[in-house]
Amino acid sequence: MPIYEYQCRNCKKKMSFLVMSSSFQPICKFCKSENLEQLFSRFAAPKSEESRIESLADPSSFSGLDENDPSSVARWMKKMGKELGEDFGGEDIDQIAEEAAQEVAGGGPAGDESGGSSSEDL
Repeated sequence: MPIYEYQCRNCKKKMSFLVMSSSFQPICKFCKSENLEQLFSRFAAPKSEESRIESLADPSSFSGLDENDPSSVARWMKKMGKELGEDFGGEDIDQIAEEAAQEVAGGGPAGDESGGSSSEDL
């Protein structure tokens, strides 16, 4: 069931119609004129998985990425997940970025006061 767009030649208003049959005769929703011109509609074509992966390999997809900034990496991860069709929860990524920022600021894993284990502990 396609949606067709028309422009009224009398009042110049644009409108869309969901066409259910081949005998459809559009009438202007505003001035009730039958003097309508069919417009070329915009359309979208889904990307194949291969083209999405190729777009991720484009160096411009790394613009604004600073591997030393956890929030920058989190934004990049959300963008890549969206491109691949994965639903990365915003809270999960934000929490990971916050923990990474704490590690960078504190010099170690967040919440690890003991300093971790050493090879002598094994």
